[in-house]
Amino acid sequence: MILLEKPITNIEHLIPQKTPFVMVDTLLGFSNTNVVSSLKVLEANIFFENKVLSESGLIENMAQTVALHTGYNYFLKGEPAPTGYIGSIKKVEISRLPQLHETIKTEAHILHEFMGVTLVEITVFNAEKEKIASSIMKTVIAN
Repeated sequence: MILLEKPITNIEHLIPQKTPFVMVDTLLGFSNTNVVSSLKVLEANIFFENKVLSESGLIENMAQTVALHTGYNYFLKGEPAPTGYIGSIKKVEISRLPQLHETIKTEAHILHEFMGVTLVEITVFNAEKEKIASSIMKTVIAN
């Protein structure tokens, strides 16, 4: 994994999602097969409920981390970020939901990528570097 010398906080041009549906706020690291993002949980987040980021919010954070990898890769080639979709999700494990003002770090490792379909293993960590969620996800780029 290559951590960026300076994290990128202006990421909305790198993903197809738009406010208020953005579930990543910083690109921390990038390589051909890995990406690291972060998200500070705020009360204004549409998936914030009962003083935590919901399970749906965590899953969307994982998917958008994958989208951030794709979008940054396209950006480096001088092309706009493509639109993509979650093709499948399996083995989702959530041990803890992040609380208000907590910053989570999401790491995605690309297992396979072929013809716009990407299989990734994703892990979410809290500020104490404890694993709080994980999944295996397949995403598909729309043509």
